[in-house]
Amino acid sequence: MSKIVEVAAAVMLRADGQEFLLAQRPEGKVYAGYWEFPGGKVEPGESVREALIRELQEELGITVTACSPWLTRQFTYPHATVRLHFWRVTAWDGEIGITAPLEHAAVNWEKCGKSASVTPILPANGPILKALSLPTTMAITMAETEGTEVQVERLEAALSNGLRLIQIRDKNWPSAQRLWFAEVVTRLVHNHPNALVLVNDDTHIARCVGADGLHLSSASLIEYTQRPDFEWVGASCHNALELAKAVELGCDYALLGPVLPTLTHPEASAMGWAEFTRLITDCPIPVFALGGMQGDMMLEAQQNGAHGIATMRGW
Repeated sequence: MSKIVEVAAAVMLRADGQEFLLAQRPEGKVYAGYWEFPGGKVEPGESVREALIRELQEELGITVTACSPWLTRQFTYPHATVRLHFWRVTAWDGEIGITAPLEHAAVNWEKCGKSASVTPILPANGPILKALSLPTTMAITMAETEGTEVQVERLEAALSNGLRLIQIRDKNWPSAQRLWFAEVVTRLVHNHPNALVLVNDDTHIARCVGADGLHLSSASLIEYTQRPDFEWVGASCHNALELAKAVELGCDYALLGPVLPTLTHPEASAMGWAEFTRLITDCPIPVFALGGMQGDMMLEAQQNGAHGIATMRGW
């Protein structure tokens, strides 16, 4: 088996998180002219973070001041097998040389959730572009507890304030009631640009209401042998086995928890941040921290490698 080349890849994000940077490989390099995320090989004795900072200094002339681990994906090119450690870079000192980058033929800012305006893009980066369109806060409905009127009012306010990812849960209702609520929520969500709605565990309701995807419970996840036919598919996970199954199934994301104690499942033992980070290290799909999450925990979650947070009460 050929040696795996470890690579640090920077997903550089504007302050508002709505745009990311792509760089074009220069003449004389393998895949010259292709677009990629800036970065480069991790040298012996370097951590991924150290390699990331060094490469961005060399390539773009900037000094990274804030970054966090995100995804790790392995890809085999004809010339090498690479393990790409994608880190989100959210702050830096210095100006990126838009007109004359230091080591690239060109650079370009792209909008998250939109098709890239430049081509061709290195094939290893396709899943990363989709992951970048996934909002970082997932709201999970709890209308069974709050009541539908309160829940819809809260959703309307949250969507107006920028919420763009909702999972319809409420699994204990009769099917007809759940279908009605899903129709109401889906119409509401789709009135907002780029907002996504997923239905928990019910393919029939998800298709009937025109939801954007299906969210699998940990119990149903284990039973699937192939990915459900939806644009977006995610799963709830509680351990390494379930997380591995979500990856094997081709899920676009996973929820992992409970990280902290939660009112919904007070009997469940919280894993804590250290175990959460251990479980998602080198995971190839975005993972949301679940359990006891509040909006002000986003930075802590992302510093521990999470894509974002999923919450029933904290949105």
